[in-house]
Amino acid sequence: MNYRVVFAPEAVEHLAALYRYIATAASPEIAARYTDAIVSYCESLRTFPHRGTLREDVRPGLRITHYKKRAVIAFDVDADQVSIIGVFYGGQDYETILQDDPEDDPERPAA
Repeated sequence: MNYRVVFAPEAVEHLAALYRYIATAASPEIAARYTDAIVSYCESLRTFPHRGTLREDVRPGLRITHYKKRAVIAFDVDADQVSIIGVFYGGQDYETILQDDPEDDPERPAA
């Protein structure tokens, strides 16, 4: 079974910000090659979506995987879809950014 891979708007913005950063630091060609490779890697999750590490301690259903040891790809998997939640580069604190806010879930008690 192949899963569908979708990118959240936040993940698209993360990729755009990463592109801008690399384009400024190196070149637009290098930036395009790197961000395109990340997108291809994310799309490869369609055939093996449960790779990476489950991080229920950060957010229910959250999985993370790394791309070339510098980028963290945060995603979740449901019955037929992989949702790319974010792409974090160079030590960004993805755990804090992705932490579930108990106020957003009326059934989840605040800590």
